[in-house]
Amino acid sequence: MRKLLLKKGCHAKDLIKKKELTTDNSFEKRISEIREFLPNFPSAYNRFKETGADTVGSAFDLANILHTEGSVAEASEFYRLAFDLHDKRPDHYPLAQSLLQARLLCLLKAGKKVPKEEILELESLCIPYANYIRGVSLAWQEQEPEEALKTIGNAFEEFHTGEEIDSIYFEIASNFFGRKVGENLNNNQIPYKLYMYWDNNPPNEILSNFEYHSTLAGLPVKVFDREEASEWLYQNYGIEARELFLNARHPAEAADFLRVHIINRLGGWWLDADLKLKDENTLKFMKAFQGSGCYFTTKNNVIHNDFFGSTSNNLILNDCLLSLYRNSYLHKGLFIAYKTGPGVFNRAFSRLYHNFLYNGLVPPSTQIHKQDSFNTYIEEFDTPYKHTNPHWQNA
Repeated sequence: MRKLLLKKGCHAKDLIKKKELTTDNSFEKRISEIREFLPNFPSAYNRFKETGADTVGSAFDLANILHTEGSVAEASEFYRLAFDLHDKRPDHYPLAQSLLQARLLCLLKAGKKVPKEEILELESLCIPYANYIRGVSLAWQEQEPEEALKTIGNAFEEFHTGEEIDSIYFEIASNFFGRKVGENLNNNQIPYKLYMYWDNNPPNEILSNFEYHSTLAGLPVKVFDREEASEWLYQNYGIEARELFLNARHPAEAADFLRVHIINRLGGWWLDADLKLKDENTLKFMKAFQGSGCYFTTKNNVIHNDFFGSTSNNLILNDCLLSLYRNSYLHKGLFIAYKTGPGVFNRAFSRLYHNFLYNGLVPPSTQIHKQDSFNTYIEEFDTPYKHTNPHWQNA
């Protein structure tokens, strides 16, 4: 769900005066039921003892805790409670439709049927959200992936890049179309070059990693620092690119911004500074790869942006650039993974599959490998700096 601000001063007792709760149970009965089952979920229960569940914000917070911990059936009840407490005003965040959409998605994750009346309720608030839920139901419960994709349409455009709809859409689309899409074009081999980045004063373990890659026979390696990267962006993309890069709120955001520009202009392979090409087999894989783009996903269908390869002026990376600039100007405070990280890649693949289905637009050949393949080719190593420097997730 989007990280949204909660409007202050909207308390349950004020809302109850205005309208009845939309479920059969009274608010008091529902709170009583919460007190009975919530002790089985310590994190949520401890928060409940602090905040209760009688405001939109407190119920939403409890739902998110349960959702994050995988207790999706219970989370669905709290999203519904938050929805029922909501005054349905379009300027009251989180939006009512966001709460109901999250509630219905959690029901689907729990393997339950979505009540038709609740889908209609959601449709009255936001048609694309309702189509999203209908589509996921078709994919997960009816095993109708093509109809699911048609039903979802481009509902992902209603969400920030990187929200869960993109990974779910990718799951459905890649299962239907496959993870090798597009057609081979002339001269579409990824250049056998490696690009990396560290802003300044790399710690010893990062210096050692740069040295390791510089000694790999036959593989040209280019490492950018902040000063050189900012000048390169200015020379290749102009003043706006340089300013957005220099004003990034964390080095990880700056690196995210840079990698898309470099690979889309020059073509080649990107590797994060805290990762290592594992062995000779990795080099053989990179050198022999035939296609315009090579990507990997996590087990949750999130695109890795820490290691990937692409030809220059690529369809996927051009789309990533669109999202990078849109997010940088319109959603400056967005969670970094959504704003500039894997989220922009997932959105690009959502659009690729959507256009493939709706318009018959065949992309240049692209392969998306699974996490097991990533683990085959890439090694993570201990990086003490992560334990001392401010983490990007807190930026």
